[in-house]
Amino acid sequence: MGMRIPCYQVDAFTRTLFAGNPAAVCPLERWLPDATLQAIATENNLCETAFFVPEPGGVFHLRWFTPTVEVDLCGHATLASAFVLMTELERVRTVANFRSKSGPLAVTRDGDAYTLDFPSRPPVAADCPPALATALGCTPTAVLRSRDWLVVLESAAAVRAVRPDMAALMRVEAAVIVTAPGDEPGVDFVSRFFAPGLGIPEDPVTGSAHCTLAPYWAGRLKRTQLQARQVSARGGEIRCTLQGERVDLTGHAVLVKTGEFLLV
Repeated sequence: MGMRIPCYQVDAFTRTLFAGNPAAVCPLERWLPDATLQAIATENNLCETAFFVPEPGGVFHLRWFTPTVEVDLCGHATLASAFVLMTELERVRTVANFRSKSGPLAVTRDGDAYTLDFPSRPPVAADCPPALATALGCTPTAVLRSRDWLVVLESAAAVRAVRPDMAALMRVEAAVIVTAPGDEPGVDFVSRFFAPGLGIPEDPVTGSAHCTLAPYWAGRLKRTQLQARQVSARGGEIRCTLQGERVDLTGHAVLVKTGEFLLV
């Protein structure tokens, strides 16, 4: 008898179908071999596939895989996992507590809004590797580093205009966030995110990048509450609230489809 693994596809950080960042979510009763998890993520061919397993005390162990590797933190797939828990599996639930490679993560539901309690990852000034500027084809006003490179440009138009050389970007250590001040009412800053080395040429909306973007822009704009827009082709919005060493990331989600993996 084969095993059936449920799979939900969710568009995260958007209220609109076919926008935001798509993630697959596979609830499990127990962990499967890592090779199987990676094969499922590769088959999904989305930026992230999230898997979670219930643990004692009402906590869920959460892991995330790109089509090629496991990652240490993913915002949109965490939002998608909480959305599936609270709208498909346990509809009375309003809080989800996860254990992850990045420590404890909580998601709280308020109506149709979901707030992720994530670690703050402030960037520090860094020398720009020549390969990075060449790969991006632009001149930064500042370059900083946390888990990812943070490349600051002069305008939102410049961020939208970036056309990276993905082959060259593959040779740059770590993923790359490109950001600038917002150019629309109610948008404090914009960004894009490139991670070809992780199997994600451009991520549509990147929650984990805002763990670095939020403290950077909070310091620059002298405010702890910020509205962000990721200006990828699909686009998405995140409300960021800096809470000391944590960042609250608030967004919405939409269920796209459901199905099953048939493991024989």
